[in-house]
Amino acid sequence: MSSLQRPDFGPIDTDRLKMRRYRAGDIELVQALMSDPSVMRYYHELLDREQSKKVIANALAAYEKFGYSVLATERKSDGRYIGHVGLLHWDDVDAREDVEVAYMLLPEFWGCGYATEAARASRDWAFSHLGVDRVVSFIAIESEPSMRVAERNGMVRLKRKDENRFGQPMFVYGIARGAWRDHSTA
Repeated sequence: MSSLQRPDFGPIDTDRLKMRRYRAGDIELVQALMSDPSVMRYYHELLDREQSKKVIANALAAYEKFGYSVLATERKSDGRYIGHVGLLHWDDVDAREDVEVAYMLLPEFWGCGYATEAARASRDWAFSHLGVDRVVSFIAIESEPSMRVAERNGMVRLKRKDENRFGQPMFVYGIARGAWRDHSTA
């Protein structure tokens, strides 16, 4: 698909959230998110400023290459940054090309339904704009809250992968296009 035909992900508005593309100046937002020990408990390390710059650079590059990546997610009521939610492109995790619905929120926004709301919007956009047969979420096997978000997003656990690029066991959750269509019209 050429870049002229490639749909662009973001901005997206939900009932309570505004999801927008990251900008080069959003480094402090990413650093606040990805240097929080609670947020990063299933990752190998907390990110510093330089690593946060790389996260932004990778998102900007993915917007150009694929038309999507994670989006800075803000609460409409007060404009506060709550984390990021969006789509990631993988071709080496589950032995196939996949689009992942990924979500990572600051702890003060956990349990409010924001992750599910933004994840559903991301899933719907992927099926509406990309020619994918499924959408997945890769989840650390200890992350019960992330599993619940995936399940509320219509996904089911497909398999466990002990060997993968993330270096830790994870579950692959997914929803096929047909199941999404059935779920959307129900």
